[in-house]
Amino acid sequence: MPERKPKVGRPKLPKGEARAIVLQSRVQPNEKVAYQRAAKTSGVDLSTWIRQTLNQAIKA
Repeated sequence: MPERKPKVGRPKLPKGEARAIVLQSRVQPNEKVAYQRAAKTSGVDLSTWIRQTLNQAIKA
């Protein structure tokens, strides 16, 4: 039997211990460009900008 090579990278976390979940959404290409520009202007990455914007919307 051939030996198995060890897997590369960080081991998976046990269920329920992930830092965050992934939320997917479909947007138009021009919307994504606008979101990226807004994130860059704010000095944060796209994911952070989207999260901050959505959190502000639910506080209103």
